[in-house]
Amino acid sequence: MLAAVFSALHLLALGLGLGSVWMRGRALRSAVLDEAAIRRVLAADNVWGLAALLWIGTGLTRVLAGLDKETAFYVHNGLFWVKMGMFLLVFVLELRPMTTFIRWRAVRSRGGAPDTSGAAILARINDVEAALVVLIVFVAAMMARGLWLLP
Repeated sequence: MLAAVFSALHLLALGLGLGSVWMRGRALRSAVLDEAAIRRVLAADNVWGLAALLWIGTGLTRVLAGLDKETAFYVHNGLFWVKMGMFLLVFVLELRPMTTFIRWRAVRSRGGAPDTSGAAILARINDVEAALVVLIVFVAAMMARGLWLLP
């Protein structure tokens, strides 16, 4: 039962993450990044962060506690390492949006208007992250079926 709950939470994180990163990109592409658009960007970013915490927490638990498969299955699966590399790439790409949105929140908390001049590049980074999340799903499905097991 515990394995099923963690698996379901891991999949729920996918829905939250993909939906929120898509909404964040859409808000970043608003014709005018007014206060309402900034609120949408930051709300979607909050959900994206929640999804990341859920992915990491459930993923680590599933791998290290051996809920579905033994830890050795993951360690000896080439696709697991591809998946982790892609996840790491998402994390590295996220550093710029994350720091930018932290600054936006700080400026807004002081009553100011954040500098949104970099929104176009943030939207492009967002697109790459969304594409990587979709690719990770395909890699994970192949990995779970034991493709590319290493000796």
